[in-house]
Amino acid sequence: MILCCGESLIDMLPRQTVSGEAAFAPHAGGAVFNTAIALGRLGAPAGFFGGLSDDLFGALLTETLDRSRVDSSLTPRSSRPTTLAFVTLTDGHAKYAFYDENTAGRMLTEADLPDLGDTVSALFFGGISLVSEPAADTYAALCAREAGRRPIMIDPNVRPGFITDQPRYRARLAAMLDKADIVKLSDEDMEWLGESPEGLLACGVALVLITRGAEGVTAYRSGGSFETPAQKAAVVDTVGAGDTFNAGVLAGLQRDGLLTREALVTAPDAALQPAITLGTRVAAITVSRAGANPPWDHEL
Repeated sequence: MILCCGESLIDMLPRQTVSGEAAFAPHAGGAVFNTAIALGRLGAPAGFFGGLSDDLFGALLTETLDRSRVDSSLTPRSSRPTTLAFVTLTDGHAKYAFYDENTAGRMLTEADLPDLGDTVSALFFGGISLVSEPAADTYAALCAREAGRRPIMIDPNVRPGFITDQPRYRARLAAMLDKADIVKLSDEDMEWLGESPEGLLACGVALVLITRGAEGVTAYRSGGSFETPAQKAAVVDTVGAGDTFNAGVLAGLQRDGLLTREALVTAPDAALQPAITLGTRVAAITVSRAGANPPWDHEL
């Protein structure tokens, strides 16, 4: 099972009632949650680990995981509330108001970390779950504990507006990246972090994926780099595109028996290319429809 470790939340999206009143509609979301959902829909063995509430919104998140074939048995439940993100649109641009104090997800501690046993074959970390403490430190502790035992993929998906303590966040993320086997970054992530593919490879990362939207993906390894073109799509919105790409890569590597540290280091570029292509393919489907709505395996 590929265990996705990080945030889940409810996006409260602006809507209008039939009588014309302003309203908000709840939708399950969160970057790491979206990756888990995409993995399950692709038929990969997928799991989710993050604090879930036993409130009505936590029930919605759990039901969404179940419907997408994602195992949430390792996830602790609590009576704390679910994180809510209220979205408002101004000239087409989204602004977020987060309600995250003392939530089930944010208050995750090291005491909540499960014994992964033999069922978990790989770990995925990322998103805003690496920002808010104490949960961010909990995920960092899990990453440190499992490094070298199971392959780890990290997508920082940096959102500068959420970061209140940059030095602490940068230090935590740098320590986690040093333990990763696969790192995915956008151009914007790379610029903000001041990282380079070569620097990450020098720290021991086996595969660095740099996504550039319509320009495709560049994969960097110790022996060089290779390109994977983006798939053509009629873009409706880009919500969840990167999360779905991550799932496609992980699902493809798992399908081809390459989701191990040894394979990531020794396999030829041509062996890794199909997994990256799958990532671009499923991301193209996601951007062609509204919201984070990853494709099912039967749609491919």
